[in-house]
This record gives sequence, structure tokens and C-alpha cells, in this order.
Amino acid sequence: MAPGTLDNVVYGLFSTHALHLADRHGVLAHLIERGPSSAAETAAALTIDAETLERLLLVLAAVSVVERDADGRYRVAEETAPFLDSRDPRYLGGFVDHLVTNTTGQLTRLHHYLERGKEAVDAALPSPFETIYRDEEATESFLRAMWQLSFEPSKELAGLAGLDGTRRLVDVGGASGAFAVAALDRYPELRVTVFDLPEVGTHLERTRDARGLGDRLGFAAGDFFRDPLPAADCVSFGYILSDWEDDFCLELLRKAHKACASGGRVLIMERLFDEDGGPLPTAAMNLSMHVETRGRHRTAAEYTALLEEAGFTDCVTRRSSWDKHLVIGSRP
Repeated sequence: MAPGTLDNVVYGLFSTHALHLADRHGVLAHLIERGPSSAAETAAALTIDAETLERLLLVLAAVSVVERDADGRYRVAEETAPFLDSRDPRYLGGFVDHLVTNTTGQLTRLHHYLERGKEAVDAALPSPFETIYRDEEATESFLRAMWQLSFEPSKELAGLAGLDGTRRLVDVGGASGAFAVAALDRYPELRVTVFDLPEVGTHLERTRDARGLGDRLGFAAGDFFRDPLPAADCVSFGYILSDWEDDFCLELLRKAHKACASGGRVLIMERLFDEDGGPLPTAAMNLSMHVETRGRHRTAAEYTALLEEAGFTDCVTRRSSWDKHLVIGSRP
């Protein structure tokens, strides 16, 4: 028998797909709302196949996502329920959907990368965000996943950023506004402009209207490859620099330095590698970055080095209780 750690790797493919299907077909929502139920009872309520559901739930029970009692009834484990309940802001269903429907298919390119290298294999492919924003459905799916990954951590990161006294923040690549909303909720004197591709504008407007933020939340359409960044007291990048290689990150940070007022700051919010190469979520998403973007995840020291080369000083790292952390640089 293989060690448990190896079993988790070998059979992880099945548990991810079981989780995705249980969420997609309303099984997890049913169990959360109704409490313990057998596979047959749940299948009848949802008009899905009972045998297939039983097999999916057995996989999820084996990895402790759900629990199975002596009578064969299933319930969602208490510690996982907030992340599987679509009514909870910590819900990860959209992110899991993105991994299964988008990332998984692209991982097959890794075989060719090993033989020929990424640059050669991807030479004829469109740029990463041409693919991500290829149509309205893909855009909506990506932005939903990013909101679910970012909004709850952003509440803590906004506090760690210490934005008291900051009046103008530009959130570069801020998507539908997860960090912007968290910051605006915490700092009533703050105004935020999300700078992103034009395709994002209508999605941000929906966030602004739904949250009643009025002119405190604005949108500036642009392409940070070509356009200068809007002027601000503070410039933030959340899950942006990990999309790009070091040379472009440095160019982008230099643009932020020009846009940032004297005495202002730049915020980098990213997963961070430990010095020993962990943790697993960062290592896994680093592999995802390889096929979905042109970037990689870095250590806090690597981000600090980029900030200092771009002209920022007094760099500090503030770690959150989530996977996403904060590296801050100050503009003299």
C-alpha cells in the first residue's frame, strides 16, 4: 500500500472532480441546508442518479470534505462548510470550477514544455488575457473566481495596509473590485480607481452599483503594457505580478513609482513562497501560472528586490492568515 501522502497525490484528480460535480449539481447546498441525508434521498430531491452520487460522496468522505455516519447519511464537514456554501463570502466553488473547466485542460501542455520549453510551445498562442477574456462567459467565470479567491483575504489585507490618511488608491488589474471594495468598506475617506482592460468595466460597474459605492469607486480603462497608470497616493497590485516575468514586473513597478505621489506607497498582494519552496497551494498555483500566464510566484525577498530596483524604499512584508500576503514599498 502506498503512503497516505502519495495516495493524496495519485487520487487527488478524483477528489477535485467529485467536489466540482457535487457543487455544480447542488449536492453540497442540499446537505448544508437540509442536514444529514443519504445519497438516495439527496438524489431523489435533486433528480440525479443515486449510484453515481453515492460513489462521488464516498470519495469526498474519504478526504474528509463530507462525513458519513453509521446509517450511510452524509453531511458537509463543519470546517469545510463555509468554503462550500455559495451564500458565504468564503465560497470557493467558482475557483474550483475555473480549475476544472479551464486550468486542467491546459496542464497537458506541461509535457510539451518539458520537451521543447514554454517559449517554443506557446509561440503561436494568443496572450494570456486574450484567452481569459475571450468572450463574455469566460470573462464572467474568471472574474467570479478571482472575487472568491480575493474578497475575504482583502478585508484583512486592507487592514494590514494601513490606509488611514490615503485619499486616492489605484488598484491595477483590480478586476471586479474585490480589494477596492474591502478597502472602501474599511476607510470611509478613501476613493479607489480600478485600472483594467475595457472588458472589465461593466463588471466593476455592477459591483459599484450593488454595493452603493457611487463615485467612491471608479474605473479607468487601459492596458498597462502601453498606458501610464493614473496618479495616486497608493498603487496596489493583487495577483498581478505573478502573471508576468521579472523584466515586465520591474517595468510595471517603475510605472507605479511615476504614478505614486511623493511619500506614497505601492502594495503587492500575492501568494508567497517560503524559503523552502512551500506551501502546497503556492507551489500548485505556481505551476498553473506556467500554463495560464507568463509569470510565477515569488518569495517576499524577490518582491522586495524588484521594489527596490524600481526605486521604492523601506520595504516591509506583512503576512495574513490567508494564502495571500502583502509586500509594501514606499516612494521617497
